[in-house]
Amino acid sequence: MPAGVMIERPTTPPLSLVPGAVAAAGLGRVLARVTPHRLRKVLEFARRGARPATEAEAARARNAIVAVSPRCRGQWCLQRAIATALLCRAGGTWPQWCTGVRTDPFQAHAWVAVDGRPVGEPGSDIDYFRVMMVVPPVGRDAS
Repeated sequence: MPAGVMIERPTTPPLSLVPGAVAAAGLGRVLARVTPHRLRKVLEFARRGARPATEAEAARARNAIVAVSPRCRGQWCLQRAIATALLCRAGGTWPQWCTGVRTDPFQAHAWVAVDGRPVGEPGSDIDYFRVMMVVPPVGRDAS
């Protein structure tokens, strides 16, 4: 595991979220392996018809994903961000789904945000990342 990766300690999610979180984490693992172009297309399709997520909704979904998936508790940020967005979508909402990179030292990262603010990123300095791809809620810009 790379230096600087924190293992999160989630709270126990509501039982009603667990099956969806397990499914979203599994789908997130599959989608984390596709090309960026295809991933963007899938996420753009998935967000259709959803209203923008609130910070509380996105945080609740992210916590559920981290609670059910040991991989998503640590360095697997791409899977975690995809799964969080998909679990939000299952509830009728969509956060901003983001990826970015920084160069010194090189690091790539994926996260979800609401109104441009990262959700549940403990100890992360998102401001140091140059955003490379955003899938915002429909009708919202990529701010």
